Amino acid sequence: MKRLRVRHETGYHYEGEVTTSYNEARMLPSSAEGQFVLSSHLDISPISSQHGYVDYWGTRVSSFEILTPHRELSLTATSLVEVRDRHHGGVGLSWEELPDAVRREVEYVEQAGQTPLTDPADDVLQLATSIAADSSDPCSAAAAICRMVGESVEYMQGVTGVGSTAREAWADRRGVCQDITHIALGAIRAAGIPARYVSGYLHPKADAAIGETVTGESHAWVEWFCGQWHGWDPTNLIPIGDRHVLVGRGRDYRDVAPLRGVYAGPFRSKLFVKVEITREA
Repeated sequence: MKRLRVRHETGYHYEGEVTTSYNEARMLPSSAEGQFVLSSHLDISPISSQHGYVDYWGTRVSSFEILTPHRELSLTATSLVEVRDRHHGGVGLSWEELPDAVRREVEYVEQAGQTPLTDPADDVLQLATSIAADSSDPCSAAAAICRMVGESVEYMQGVTGVGSTAREAWADRRGVCQDITHIALGAIRAAGIPARYVSGYLHPKADAAIGETVTGESHAWVEWFCGQWHGWDPTNLIPIGDRHVLVGRGRDYRDVAPLRGVYAGPFRSKLFVKVEITREA
């Protein structure tokens, strides 16, 4: 077990004065299997009242509006979370059993279809189908597909954007964790296995000393259903463990974007992001 403190700063610098803005933030984790939230808080500048709720996908949301003129919007989410290694064993469903299990729950049906961000390229579809045909069960097929994607795509910042699709990232074979996760989701779903997008944080140092603060990033990974939900990090080719802090789940990035909203003001703005993670136990 590890105790991690996550400090996530983000927001926008505007090229001029914004008169009003309406926003949603998904930056605070919830207690769930494998993690327990000891404390969490979101500071907003300019000061604004917040309305908190849990969205359809089970993610904590802070909605707020700013009705005073401002040139910068800044949010700082601070969370202290105990994380534990997840259990990755258990007997999964067979290929024959999976379709009936999926049809019985809306949750699984909704995570079985593609979105514009996850729709796979033709060769990804062929690779996923081939891997599934050679796999004895859906659990092993999804794991093999994730590994294939992670080994095929180079992690590189600056070559894609938040609106990039799985097809675009696969064509270039480069992208960030969001892109790699979208490609993996599309491939797993193409094999007939429900899969969902997970957002959160990853402590980048497995052997970090207690009290050491390191620069981190928002992170994304995959969960698939094959009798139970299994998590895997295709970017780093590792199972989800005690360095991962989960914030939200959805069909793709659009369901769990850390900050989104609308504003009245200048056309141009610049996003800033800073994440720091400290191991406290």
